[in-house]
Amino acid sequence: MTSPSCPTATRLYEKGTVIARDFDYDEVPGLLEQHPGAVLWLDLFAPGPGDLQAVAEQFTLHPLAVEDAMTDHERPKLDRYPHHVFLNVYAVDIATEDSETRFGKTEISAFVTPRALITVRKSPSDTSKFVDRWDATGDLGGTDGVGFLLYGLLDVVVDGQYAATQRLDAAMDQVEDPLLEEGGAPRAIRMKGIHQRKLLAALRRAVAPMPELVSQAMRTDLDLVDATLKPYYRDVEDHAQHTLDEVEHLRDRIDQLLQADTAEQGNVLNDTTRKLAAWAAIVAVPTALTGYFGQNVPYPGYEKWWGFLVSSALIVAVSVALYAFLKRRGWL
Repeated sequence: MTSPSCPTATRLYEKGTVIARDFDYDEVPGLLEQHPGAVLWLDLFAPGPGDLQAVAEQFTLHPLAVEDAMTDHERPKLDRYPHHVFLNVYAVDIATEDSETRFGKTEISAFVTPRALITVRKSPSDTSKFVDRWDATGDLGGTDGVGFLLYGLLDVVVDGQYAATQRLDAAMDQVEDPLLEEGGAPRAIRMKGIHQRKLLAALRRAVAPMPELVSQAMRTDLDLVDATLKPYYRDVEDHAQHTLDEVEHLRDRIDQLLQADTAEQGNVLNDTTRKLAAWAAIVAVPTALTGYFGQNVPYPGYEKWWGFLVSSALIVAVSVALYAFLKRRGWL
């Protein structure tokens, strides 16, 4: 039997208890044969086509599912094949560093066979969260080990998505007040709000399919979830739906904040335009009257060489002062 050359992690569970861990892939057939009631967790990190092909032959994985596991950026989904179930999910994380909000996600593909949960990760991530969850809920593995492993995987993914949503909500608080300030927010704040809206769109793509995905996993014809596990799957489904509702709420919130800022900028522009129009009308009256009557009276320096210098200096000084004033007000 050909062994995968990519980094792997292995664990063997029997009735929710770990009976073997960190063993070579070559030992898998023998361990499964020695422990008929045990189930396997096999994790493959960045496998190549040959690595997955070796596993596919051992566990009768469908070629289309193997192709999906090798393809980046597959949508979250759950597909049923003759000998296994294939699902694709995203573990997400949002962190704030130096007042900048960053979004990260890890695509996780999983094959659920009668005796194994095989996960495929295309980028680095912390699998200890899955292991800790399985260890903490080992009493659920007494009847259906594979369903118990899948529950732990989905629960950790959904909890991570909800935590990311909460962190994004907290980051949004930092831009809410500046966006609602009188006169409109500075451009840096507006760009931060637009960036957060982009993060929400990326987060929603990972979160939106999860309630339906968990619901499909509970289908009776899949034989993945028994009566003991069903309440726990329903709890995961409820958390997934709650996370989606939070994302939708945040999307509406940031859209309304950006619209309010745009409206405030429009109000300021209208007020400025009205003032400029009023001053233009005031200046236009004397200009029109003096132009109509052709008034051209002597002034200090009239027909003198230094009069030209004084008028030129006044023009330059007034223009520079007006430019500095408008620049300070942010109009230029």
